[in-house]
Amino acid sequence: MYRPLPPNVTIKNSNIDGLGLFAVEPIVSGTDLGMTHIFDDRFEDGLIRLPMGGFFNHSKTPNCKAVEVLSPIHHLRLVVISNVNTGEELTAEYTMYDPTK
Repeated sequence: MYRPLPPNVTIKNSNIDGLGLFAVEPIVSGTDLGMTHIFDDRFEDGLIRLPMGGFFNHSKTPNCKAVEVLSPIHHLRLVVISNVNTGEELTAEYTMYDPTK
């Protein structure tokens, strides 16, 4: 069965910007939450945003990181880098595009 988000994550209003990804249960460091973007030059910013990719917000003190995977499909995955508590927003530090454009 297709699930657009992993079962330990939901989308809610964010104090950072708009909507964000939030933990519905504790998530341990090292957890790979799944694909967020697929690289494709035919699309704006050269990326196709998947459900998670459209909702995780930027932070200078992130609890996740976007990890680039080259093969078999060039994509990004969201990986937890510090333990996350229930209700905590999942964030990553990124500069994938210029938000002022």
